[in-house]
Amino acid sequence: MTDTILRLGNGAGFFRDAWRAHKPWLFSAFVMAVLLVLAPYQAWTSTGFVARSLAETSPYLLLSIALAAYAGASGADNLIARAFSGSPLTVIAVAALFGGLSPFCSCGVIPLIAALLAMGVPLSGVMAFWLASPVIDPSMFVLTSGLLGAEFAIAKTAAAVGLGLFGGYVTHAVMRAGYLADPLRPGVGNGGCGASAVRNPGPVAWKFWSDPDRRAKFRRETWSTTLFLVKWLTLAFLLESLMLAYVPQEWIASALGGSGLWPILTATLIGVPAYLNGYAATPLVAGLIEQGMAPGAGLSFLVAGGVTSLPAAIAVFALVRRPIFVLYLLLALVGSLASGLIYQAWILA
Repeated sequence: MTDTILRLGNGAGFFRDAWRAHKPWLFSAFVMAVLLVLAPYQAWTSTGFVARSLAETSPYLLLSIALAAYAGASGADNLIARAFSGSPLTVIAVAALFGGLSPFCSCGVIPLIAALLAMGVPLSGVMAFWLASPVIDPSMFVLTSGLLGAEFAIAKTAAAVGLGLFGGYVTHAVMRAGYLADPLRPGVGNGGCGASAVRNPGPVAWKFWSDPDRRAKFRRETWSTTLFLVKWLTLAFLLESLMLAYVPQEWIASALGGSGLWPILTATLIGVPAYLNGYAATPLVAGLIEQGMAPGAGLSFLVAGGVTSLPAAIAVFALVRRPIFVLYLLLALVGSLASGLIYQAWILA
């Protein structure tokens, strides 16, 4: 009897571990199975959307994965982490500024964030970079300037940097109070080990491929990071395709229309679940502003959606512990609302 119970317990543990490791794939498969039964056309449409989205983001993802794996295999991650060391207040400012100007998309920045946290870089600096980076990039700045004007594009850039500063300093204050230790989920990384590496940096092998052990580490980190991103982004893009199919743009437009302060709050709250993507949302906001929507509401919608878009939010949820994920959402919402209110007040002044 005891042996039977042990076997059943081991079996339950096996299935529990399998669910934890593969739940993005299993949930994606479940959603696709339901679509194939209830809406076959949408199943094929969603499949195409996921494939296109992964292909479009692949250059950023491949670059980020390669940089993270190279840093780990060569030992350059010690230098990167040390560059983020020093006065936390200075690190936060530099990280927010770099994040606001970086070319990484909200998904492409994930492996870099994971690497920085695993190296032991303080969460406050990483949070500043994390919040600022998805809001705007050079190509988005050009698109925003063309559709909404250079003034709006500059305001959006300022909002990105400001959001990073706000999030970084709030996180720093929370950390000083003794919270937010060990930010990464189990199995994703170990900040303590990373911090030890920073305190005792080893030699950097820039040409790591001449060392078999370093080549093996590069392959392992490349594969594990790629698998982590693909499984979670597949689920994220699948859910985004369903949102685009079943949440009409007309509904979003009607909810965001109007002027005054109330639309800014509404735009902030709607921007998170109903966000399209940066390149689709910018023309929508441009049309709404032409119809009379407050520019501050448009800015709040773009900032809130950029930081907490489905792919980015799901990747964040998979990467960090729940309290940090909740803090990330709260900082994004409060910062986005403040950005819209400040911009609207500046326009009316």
